[in-house]
Amino acid sequence: MAEIDLQDKKPDSATRGVYGLPARWYWERAIYQAERRQIFAREWQLVCPASDLARPGDYVAAEVAGYRFFVIRDRDGVLRGFHNVCPHRASQLLDDGAGHCDLLRCRYHGWVFDTAGNLRRAPDFGEAAWFRKEEHSLMPIRVETWRGLVFANFDASAPSLVDALGSLPNTVKDYPIESFTKVRQVEFEMACNWKNYTDNFVEGYHIPGIHPSFHAVIDFSRFETTHGDALVIMTAPQKNGSIYGGLWLWGWPNFTLSVYPGGMNCSRIVPVSENRTRLVYNFFFLDVSDAAAAQNESTIETNCDIVREDFGICERSQANLEAGIFQRGPLSPKHEAGVHYFHDRVRQALARQGIVEEEWLGR
Repeated sequence: MAEIDLQDKKPDSATRGVYGLPARWYWERAIYQAERRQIFAREWQLVCPASDLARPGDYVAAEVAGYRFFVIRDRDGVLRGFHNVCPHRASQLLDDGAGHCDLLRCRYHGWVFDTAGNLRRAPDFGEAAWFRKEEHSLMPIRVETWRGLVFANFDASAPSLVDALGSLPNTVKDYPIESFTKVRQVEFEMACNWKNYTDNFVEGYHIPGIHPSFHAVIDFSRFETTHGDALVIMTAPQKNGSIYGGLWLWGWPNFTLSVYPGGMNCSRIVPVSENRTRLVYNFFFLDVSDAAAAQNESTIETNCDIVREDFGICERSQANLEAGIFQRGPLSPKHEAGVHYFHDRVRQALARQGIVEEEWLGR
C-alpha cells in the first residue's frame, strides 16, 4: 500500500492543528464491528514463530476481534490455516493455544477432519443421498511466513504478506532474527480499546511520566519517532548497554517487533471487545545457554514491567474516553507522529465502509 501523506490531509490543517480520533471511536460498538470487517477480516495477522509449528500435527489456535482460527503443519510439512469453526454446527474445534494432533475431532458431534481440512468421518450422521463429505471441509485461510514468523489472513484477495509488511523487511534486514530462539510467551489483558493501547505504544511522549526506569537509561532528548509504509519506528540512544539499544517497531494493524542486541520480542495486540484488549508477547534470544538464562529472564521481566506500567494509564484513559466529556485531543508534531500515522490508517480503513468523522479537526 502506498504511503499516506500526513502533511496535507486537509487544506487548513496547518492553521487548525492535527487532532486524534473521536472519543466514541474507542468504545462505540458500531465502530468496533466496522473495524472487525474492514481491518481484522482483511489484514495480515501475526500468529506465532514458525518454531511453534515444527512437526506435522503441531498447531496454534488464536483469536482476533472474534475471529477464531488456527494454523497447523500438515502431514506433508505444509503450513495450513483454517477458521476454527466446524462446518456442521459452528462449534470451535481447538482451544486457544499451542498443541499437537494427528486428526481434528470436533467434540460437539464427533466429526473428524485431517490436517489438510478434509472431512473424513461424520459418525452416526445417518443415510442421506444429498450429503457429500467433500462439500463440508474446514474453511481455509491464507498462511505465509516471513523470517521465521507466521502470519495469517482471512481475505483471499489481500496482497501478499511481504507487500503488506511495507517498510518492515528493509528496516530490520541487518538483524539476524532467524537466529533468535523463542524462550517464553507471556499474555496480558487490559480493560481498554485496542487503539487506546496502540496509541500508547507508538509514542514515547509518556516515557518520563510512566516509565521512570526506562527513562533513566535512554537519552530521551533524542528519542525519535518516524514512520514508513505500514510501520512506525522508534529509537533512542541508550546511556549504557541494555535492551534499549535497538528498534521498537509497530506494524499495521496490530503487531509489534522490538529488536535489540542479542534478542527480540514481538507481540499481537488482540481486540477482545470494544473495551478489552489482550497482548500476546513472545521473547527470543541469540544465546539460550544455561549461562545466559538468568540475564534472559531479567530482560523478559524488565519488558513485562514496562508493559504493566502502561495498564493503569490506558485503563484510566479508557474510562474518560467513555465518560462523554473528552472529545479528542491535539497530537504533538514532536512526539506523536506515530499516533497520527496510525489514526490515518484507521480512518482510511473505516472510510471503505462509509464511516467518517463528524469533524476531522478539533474545534
